[in-house]
Amino acid sequence: MKKLLGLIVMSMLCISMFAQPGYSINDKKAIKMYEEAQQAYNLYYYVEAESLLNDALSRNDQFIEAHLLLAQVYADKNRNAEAITSLENAVAIDPGYFPLAYYFLGEMYLIEGQYAESRASFTRFLDGPVRDVTQRDRATLGIASCDFAVEAMNNPVPFDPINLGPGVNTADPEYYPCLTADDATLLFTREVSHPMAMRGRQEDFFVSHSSGDQWEQATNIAEINTLMNEGAPTLSQDGQVLIFTACEIEGQWGDGRNGLGSCDLFFSYKIGNMWSKASNLGERVNSYSWDSQPSLAADGRTLYFVRGKSSPSGIKEQDIWVSHLGEDQVWEKPKRLPGAVNTPFEEESVLIHPDGQTLYFSSNGHPGMGGLDIFMSRLQPDGTWGTPVNLGYPINTNGNENSLLVSASGELAYFASDREGGYGSLDLYYFTMPEQFRPVPVTYAKGVVFDATSFKKLEARVQVIDLETGKVVAESYSNPKSGEFLVCLPADHDYALNASREGYLFYSANFSLTANEDATPYTLEAPLEKVRPGNKVVMNNIFFDTDKYDLKPQSMVELNKLVEFLILNRHTRVEIGGHTDDIGSEADNQLLSERRAQAVVDYVVSKGIEPFRLVAKGYGESQPVVPNSDDASRAKNRRTEFMVVE
Repeated sequence: MKKLLGLIVMSMLCISMFAQPGYSINDKKAIKMYEEAQQAYNLYYYVEAESLLNDALSRNDQFIEAHLLLAQVYADKNRNAEAITSLENAVAIDPGYFPLAYYFLGEMYLIEGQYAESRASFTRFLDGPVRDVTQRDRATLGIASCDFAVEAMNNPVPFDPINLGPGVNTADPEYYPCLTADDATLLFTREVSHPMAMRGRQEDFFVSHSSGDQWEQATNIAEINTLMNEGAPTLSQDGQVLIFTACEIEGQWGDGRNGLGSCDLFFSYKIGNMWSKASNLGERVNSYSWDSQPSLAADGRTLYFVRGKSSPSGIKEQDIWVSHLGEDQVWEKPKRLPGAVNTPFEEESVLIHPDGQTLYFSSNGHPGMGGLDIFMSRLQPDGTWGTPVNLGYPINTNGNENSLLVSASGELAYFASDREGGYGSLDLYYFTMPEQFRPVPVTYAKGVVFDATSFKKLEARVQVIDLETGKVVAESYSNPKSGEFLVCLPADHDYALNASREGYLFYSANFSLTANEDATPYTLEAPLEKVRPGNKVVMNNIFFDTDKYDLKPQSMVELNKLVEFLILNRHTRVEIGGHTDDIGSEADNQLLSERRAQAVVDYVVSKGIEPFRLVAKGYGESQPVVPNSDDASRAKNRRTEFMVVE
């Protein structure tokens, strides 16, 4: 994998740092050429600066300052081998004249994968007088990276990347992929030429759909793309919500878009097969700095992204931040990710896996192979993130790795690379993720929301709750035209499903989700009844112990949905009906059903709902929905309902 975004290796090697009380030589003509080269460099005239410096050195090859500035020119142009030669020439003339040269030699050797030379240079630098704390920390990290790299190369991990093929890849660069939970839709960034673009090229979004073992021809997402740059996307697991980055060029972020910082996060949602007009996520999330590279968690309520700025020393500071969607459906003010992930240096390309507890990201602030490496971190019980684990060699190299995507199953990973054998520049590839770096296995469920009478497909709020913890683990809205939704969930758990829409009774169900090796999704239907007298809903997630009427903790989620419904429909009165099976005496079942119905009413009233709006009624075993012929049938008859009275 190669770097996708430029890395300024020697950003602190400012020209002012070369200034000494006089120069290392006395040749006035050479000094004049050097000073002209300084001016050209400051104006980004690199070719002219290089020519002047070579002329100065042809007059006097002992000119240390000229060697140092030439190294900077080469580094800025990614001519690393030549930069190393210039730095070596400088220290060979006088090792003590500019001790910081050893620091930059260490950095350059590390990026070139020359680990023994890098370690020796960093050690030589630290043995001298080090005034800058950042440089000291960076050199110490460099030594640790050299040691890690040698060990990693001696113990490589399995890695056999495969090109995604001509449906996705072209002669243009493709990168930053994102994928729906069913592995059926791939959305990515492509840099294309355009005569009307401000800089002649622009970043646009393309989408491809899977057809068996290959990807179909990718198409341009016209309703999102503009003549500006759109990049670094993230999709909700159902493919209905898109959050992406748009960067400012000459005061613009794209047609009709307003922004705050140099790069902002925007969102769009799907209506049928079309995307809505993109809107800014707002100033709670976006800052006046650089906000980019979002990753939306499977719960639909947690957003990870990268915020960056340049420090006074010139070092790029990029950290991973997280924001949560509030009950008002507005993203809250983000916080820097707690734990061991962020460093004083660069973190980027964050990915939260659908398991909600495995984070992948790129960083040059942890020991690695050189440049940006890909790491994995696990969520800890205290809510922080654990010590990052390097994905190893050859997934990571002495180049720069990012743009990682991991499938919901955790078995496959996708990335961008300009390796030989591709279709052009950066291409998208996939590989089998080594076992030790895989997330917790997750699967997914698909469903549809519709009017129970007319069967019209409906847009509705869909929530999935883990019955054991009571936490919302997935939230989304069904497609306004198709009524479809998809949720990605950890396997081997029991869940409650709630679907709600204004003007309708909420729908509830519970289901157990197990890992399915043939990738067939669990299917759900959510028929919604309109709010009108006589309509009723079975509350499938109200639970009691056998022959008891004490509400079990797992019932609270459903009960709170009932409270929410009554708050939104302030003039509605409901009957809570309790029903049993035919096990036991009729009298006992009648009393049990009455007590269970009353327990529900008591809870709802305790949450502030007026008592006159609810009535508890027990029906015992008198109204079975199916014959009590077996255990499964009896389970259906043991139920709690609420019915609209007026």
